[in-house]
Amino acid sequence: MDVEEAEVAIIGGGPAGYVAAIRAAQLGGQVILIEKDRLGGVCLNVGCIPTKVLARSCEIFTLVEKAGEFGLETGEAKIDLSKLMKRKKRVVNRLVGGVNYLLKKNNVKWIKGEGKILDPSTISVESESGNYQVKSKNIIIATGSSPSMLPLEGVDKDSVLTSTEALEIDVPPENLLIVGGGVIGVEFAFIYATLGSKVTVVEMLPRVLPGEDGELTEKLKEIMLRKQITVYTGSVLKDAKKEGKGYKGLIKTPEGEKEVYFDKVLISIGRKPNSQEVGLERVGIEMDSRGWIKVNSQMKTNIPGIYAAGDVVGGYCLAHVAYMEGEVAAENVMGKPSQVNYRAVPRFVCSNPEMAAVGLTEEKAREKGYKVKVGKFPFSANGKALILGETDGLVKIICDSETEEILGIHILGPQATDLILEGTLAINLENTVEEVIETIHPHPTLGEAIREAALDAQRRAIHF
Repeated sequence: MDVEEAEVAIIGGGPAGYVAAIRAAQLGGQVILIEKDRLGGVCLNVGCIPTKVLARSCEIFTLVEKAGEFGLETGEAKIDLSKLMKRKKRVVNRLVGGVNYLLKKNNVKWIKGEGKILDPSTISVESESGNYQVKSKNIIIATGSSPSMLPLEGVDKDSVLTSTEALEIDVPPENLLIVGGGVIGVEFAFIYATLGSKVTVVEMLPRVLPGEDGELTEKLKEIMLRKQITVYTGSVLKDAKKEGKGYKGLIKTPEGEKEVYFDKVLISIGRKPNSQEVGLERVGIEMDSRGWIKVNSQMKTNIPGIYAAGDVVGGYCLAHVAYMEGEVAAENVMGKPSQVNYRAVPRFVCSNPEMAAVGLTEEKAREKGYKVKVGKFPFSANGKALILGETDGLVKIICDSETEEILGIHILGPQATDLILEGTLAINLENTVEEVIETIHPHPTLGEAIREAALDAQRRAIHF
């Protein structure tokens, strides 16, 4: 058995793992990265990137359908799913190849295989080219997460999809049932509705996107209904059985039982950690009852020399958080003390229109005992939104009524996922609404709506 030695050994080549590898190498470390599949993890291969590629194609399709509103004449808009899938694959492959290039450029050695911890300084690796032992005084666990599943009696396995299978389709199902109205469920609801499926979303909690601002999620639900997406909140799928070529399900809703017909069902009820069969129990790494690894703000586990980062530590299962956690883990490994700042973590969903948020919702701020002021500004009153022909939604700012420190910013509307960066900076820097107001925003831009919402918090909005 070959034995490899490194200053830092990393298990997992997703956002946390490959970023940790690059950062440790930048700081002078000899690094080995162990990844059994493609580099980039879920995000690049079967998550963020391919989902957003599909969402972008659907967004353009919707825009082309409205071409007449812009004084343009086009033929009938049609979706060529095979070309769409080829573009998705092309984008993914380019980014995965980019990660491979960056690892080589930084002299990170990639061993393609499955790594398991034998002791606090030894990892065994099984690969197609043979078995290895990697010796390292420092180990970073970045094994990520997988979709959670639930048993569905009466439904064939090939009719049940996770987000992974939902990205690989030849023909959109005529009827799609989505169980779970979180970020993944809502994104795929918009995508498949645009591709021509009749979509039904079932969410157990009182609203879609639970945990986000109630006012904005209700407006998003209205938009979903307008796009012929059926939404049942506070509801559960009780039963399903074969009927014809598809299935008939029974949904328990607050208004009584409803029947739903579907060909495929997408399960989007959250994620579970990939912490099994990695050898964590062998060395005594502490995990919670669900298997998420416990770490401190420096990404240290309870075992000296072993760190963890990314989805496997729970909390925010977001690629941009994993990037930061991977950097912090690598820096601490290499003797550069740092910690993750979770003060301002942006969240978003690539619906149409997009929705993004950072900080506290109005409900959560009041629960925490804040006396709040709220400012709002609709995109229907924003010049750039009118130019774009995308006027659904609004910006909402929550601030402390006494200090006017911004507690949360929530955006439903065009390019919300980019606009939220201003809110993220504002909360991270503990800005007040007055400081946003004093900052000149360019015109005509969507960002002006953020300043107008800040003005509205002081009851002096100019353009509404």
